[in-house]
Amino acid sequence: MFTGIIQATGTLARIEPLGGDLRLTFDVRELASRIEARRLALGESIAVSGACLTVIAFDGQRFSADVSRETLRLTTLGRMTEGAEVNLEAALRAGDPLGGHLMSGHVDGLAQVVGLQADARSLRVEVEVPAELARYLAPKGSVGLDGVSLTVNSVDGRRFSVNLIPHTVAVTALRSLALGQWLNLEVDQLARYVERGLLHLRP
Repeated sequence: MFTGIIQATGTLARIEPLGGDLRLTFDVRELASRIEARRLALGESIAVSGACLTVIAFDGQRFSADVSRETLRLTTLGRMTEGAEVNLEAALRAGDPLGGHLMSGHVDGLAQVVGLQADARSLRVEVEVPAELARYLAPKGSVGLDGVSLTVNSVDGRRFSVNLIPHTVAVTALRSLALGQWLNLEVDQLARYVERGLLHLRP
């Protein structure tokens, strides 16, 4: 589990094809300087721009992960090029602060940036999502975009907006947002559970 509070940013250092899958290596020196090394050990989980990956190697500065064809299809990881900046968060542990909202790191789909507008000191971002995911969004609800826990401002059909405060812009890879950019989307798990519960209540 993760919180959507980004601990550091890193870069995609190497892409290795593996028979339809990819082995991705990330430069995570900033993250490694902020957490215990054992949290980057073999078998540990790291959210990379919202996608949960399993560490298969760590040399103190870089970690590698094997990414399946399905994950490449559902996330932006398959679209990235070497040098791309990513958001990083180590898996939540007992006693860690929960400052955002609970996230699984299982990306539901892709959202596309369709609007960027200054809003006082914040940046208002409008994104468009697949129709089948739009029903899980509600004003003042939570959503994960590229691993960042955000609050939904408004919803209009398949589009919704969020505001990025200056701190979020400064410390995450969202600082380089551009129109047309694709983001990893994780809807609030609570919304899914509520929907499932209501379906069981129907006669």
